[in-house]
Amino acid sequence: MNKNTFTTVKLAKGEMNIYDFGGIKLHAYKTNDFIDDEVFIIEKNGKAVIIESPCFFDNIKELTEYLNGVEVKGVLIAYHGAGAAFLPNVPKYATQNARDYSENGGGKALVDNFTSTFGEIFDSSIHKITNVIGEGKVTIGGIDFEIKQTAEAFDIVISEINAVYTHMLGHDCHSIVAGAGHADGIIAELHSYIEKGYDLILTSHYTPEDLKDAQTKIDYLENLKKIAANCADADTFKTEVQKEYPAYSGQNYLEMTAGFFFA
Repeated sequence: MNKNTFTTVKLAKGEMNIYDFGGIKLHAYKTNDFIDDEVFIIEKNGKAVIIESPCFFDNIKELTEYLNGVEVKGVLIAYHGAGAAFLPNVPKYATQNARDYSENGGGKALVDNFTSTFGEIFDSSIHKITNVIGEGKVTIGGIDFEIKQTAEAFDIVISEINAVYTHMLGHDCHSIVAGAGHADGIIAELHSYIEKGYDLILTSHYTPEDLKDAQTKIDYLENLKKIAANCADADTFKTEVQKEYPAYSGQNYLEMTAGFFFA
């Protein structure tokens, strides 16, 4: 499936890009919110499983209305634990470490930060996990998912559509990179995607991407390490990265990356 082979449904705030695989569909919801969230709906035989949750109240309302008439069998809550007003009576699935991340760890810290930044338009309530899952295969609503635990939460392989979900990629935007070691870990993971030949890479903050985009990100991360090795401080590092990638979005992520490389 080509990443550009979809039909678009324009909504009041966001938009839905729909990939039709025949017996199964992927609905990629671009929220157009302040943190560029994406939510993914896997639909098969009138039933659906959702990956991640919108966290702004207007998006929660919009997506809930879009799902009218679809039987949602579960929501996989990996990296985005906020937004518990979304489908409160539907089972929520997560690994134990993802639950800890959202309730007490780095995810909760991000939610607190977003709450202070965005105020009442942001749903800071944390989803209550009803089904704790482990690594390996889990079947929800007749759809098979392969769960791979990560340091913070978990990634998901959806073999029926030859796709993988992870937190971040973004081939033309900066990412949060917590130092050279973290960069190497991301690079290794992206190389594994290329080796496995996934058609689509789904992420929480970008439209679906492909393996060319994965290679672009690998090249960016390798260069990021080189730039950091030749800089003495965070400000110089940021200036040099901006020179190399003037059109990249995500300046706030670059700011955080500089803080990690030059703590």
